[in-house]
Amino acid sequence: MSADTTPRPPRPTLSDFHGVSMVNYFTDNWEKVQNFKARPDDILVATYPKAGTTWASYILDLLYFSLRQPDRMTSAPIYERVPFLEMQIPNFMTGTDFADNLDTTPRLIKTHLPVQLVPKSFWEQKCRVVYVARNAKDNAVSYFHFDRMNFAHPEPGDWNSYLQRFMDGKMVFGSWYDHVTGWWERKQSCPEIHYMFFEDMVEDTGREIEKLCSFLGLGSTAEEKQQIRDLVQFDTMKKDDMANYSTVPVMDFKGRLVTGKTTSLRPRTNSLTKTTRRR
Repeated sequence: MSADTTPRPPRPTLSDFHGVSMVNYFTDNWEKVQNFKARPDDILVATYPKAGTTWASYILDLLYFSLRQPDRMTSAPIYERVPFLEMQIPNFMTGTDFADNLDTTPRLIKTHLPVQLVPKSFWEQKCRVVYVARNAKDNAVSYFHFDRMNFAHPEPGDWNSYLQRFMDGKMVFGSWYDHVTGWWERKQSCPEIHYMFFEDMVEDTGREIEKLCSFLGLGSTAEEKQQIRDLVQFDTMKKDDMANYSTVPVMDFKGRLVTGKTTSLRPRTNSLTKTTRRR
């Protein structure tokens, strides 16, 4: 097999965008993002990057469609079934176009936008939102590994400098703390938001699927829920090209992984996770 010679786009630089650190791949299509016409039955999957977006998206897609239409799982990658709203990368359909082209009901759409930048039509239409938060120390490690492979984000550099930028909020999509607390605060006055925790999903995936079904008013059978639990296991999804984003042109899955200690994050992050999970 010949090596992939497709030229990679240059790494972007971070800039301030309405008070949030962003890159052009998520702001170049901003007018269409902000003017996106949500429908009342749309479901928005929202997370900080690397907090369980694909996991939640895959569960929702199975609950609504793919479990009963198994060909769907092999005919289209997850980013077409659950499009990334604000994405615009070279030679690739924009996230808004992917979303507009969906012929499903409901439409499943994902975003990494902080709550204050979400298009107003989602609030006006009272769309349901599934938000997933992840403990900061694990989120930082996962984000670092991801950024080493993702040419749509700035060069991550070494682990120590990356960790400092994470704690300072100088990341694509801004501060982890501002993101998770912003969505948590909006949840207090918005019953359309279902706030989940990545750690709870790991601890008992079936229980969290039950909660999700209750929020969405879905009557899936016990057998169907067991099938979903089996299909969304990490090792299964990792090997599935339709779920692992290996077909996205800005991803390089040959990038090296680096280990690093995250103990310096614990005092600033564990207290928030413990507090919000108790509520």
